[in-house]
Amino acid sequence: MIDQSRLWDAQAAAEYDTPGQGMFAPEVLGPTVDLLAELAAGGPALELAIGTGRVAIPLREAGVPVTGIELSEAMIARLREKVDAASIPVVAGDMATAVAGDGFSLVYLVFNTISNLLTQEEQVACFRNAARHLAPGGRFVVELWVPQLRSLAPGHGGTVEVSEPGYLLVDTYDTLAQQVVSHHVRFDPAVDGARGARLGRSPHRYIWPSELDLMAQLAGFTRESRWAGWDRSEFTADSRSHVTVYRLPGGTP
Repeated sequence: MIDQSRLWDAQAAAEYDTPGQGMFAPEVLGPTVDLLAELAAGGPALELAIGTGRVAIPLREAGVPVTGIELSEAMIARLREKVDAASIPVVAGDMATAVAGDGFSLVYLVFNTISNLLTQEEQVACFRNAARHLAPGGRFVVELWVPQLRSLAPGHGGTVEVSEPGYLLVDTYDTLAQQVVSHHVRFDPAVDGARGARLGRSPHRYIWPSELDLMAQLAGFTRESRWAGWDRSEFTADSRSHVTVYRLPGGTP
């Protein structure tokens, strides 16, 4: 079993934040925070795998009380450089098992992070853990990519997902085990020289949307919405990712 906490070490935490760019760009964060604040409906929220606070901090600034669960002590330390424990409490532990209270209106898990759990059993446990934290009628929001197996050429086990100056992302698939390894290649000729590059790899278990829905049912949820993004765009057969909202029974409709 891979120790996920070692993947998200001090170096990963130091390099994670890219203010104003990528995941931290206003056009990405703005719709994310707006939708989560609406779904919280005035109640408190719990972020599973809170990381360095990319979403939690602006959501807290939008008026939503946020608590977090995070496995990586290095990521928590980076978060603490920005906000104190009184502002955003964090429980150190696995998002599939750690307990951070109950009665939340919203639990959310963004940017493909549920795929960091490498077995189906752990992923189902994560849904059940989300459910036990929620008040009746509470919502669980998952942002996840759609496996791009249609992009696999016959006889090849990998796809190029991103190719841009200084960065290359290649995903390699084991379709029998439903596993994918993302290979992140970063290079800067001015720093690394003409032939140098830095390689990082992260393992994932990919999940089809229909399988995700079944996991939700096992935990007592029903699906409320599914969109192609935080802007509520339509989810289609060509969508490369989705934002799905699940809800527990009870509470105010």
